[in-house]
Amino acid sequence: MAKGDRDRFSTAARLKVLGEQTAARVYRSQTKRQARRSRLTGRAALLALVMCSLVVALAYPMRQYVSQRGDIAEQRRKEHDAAAQVERLRDEKARLQDDAYIKRLAREHLHMQFPGETGYTVTDPSAGKGRRDGKAATGRPWHQNLWDGVDKADRPGN
Repeated sequence: MAKGDRDRFSTAARLKVLGEQTAARVYRSQTKRQARRSRLTGRAALLALVMCSLVVALAYPMRQYVSQRGDIAEQRRKEHDAAAQVERLRDEKARLQDDAYIKRLAREHLHMQFPGETGYTVTDPSAGKGRRDGKAATGRPWHQNLWDGVDKADRPGN
């Protein structure tokens, strides 16, 4: 055998070739894993970008939808209140068609009386203490007391 053949089949040479082949396989598998990882990372990034775009695209319409639903609820409440007021006004209109109701209102609010009736006005006796002929307890007309009160209120320190 020639010396080159011996080197080719020697243990050191075989180990060297075997190591190179293993290193090449490891390198190939690492590049495949990295390629697979980078593809998954790219896909994940694309998916994240699409999801963010959808969220941004749908955020404004959803906000408008929620806002409009609130407006609709408010308008329905106003409609219900208006319907209740219309019903109250219809009742009041029906009552105003009754002559007895009108007479009662005239007596209560306008102090009206029928011919032949005698009206009485009752005053509180304690309300008139200290007054005689439009003058207060001081003996001065009421309007002078009023202006004195206005002048006192205008002064600082009172």
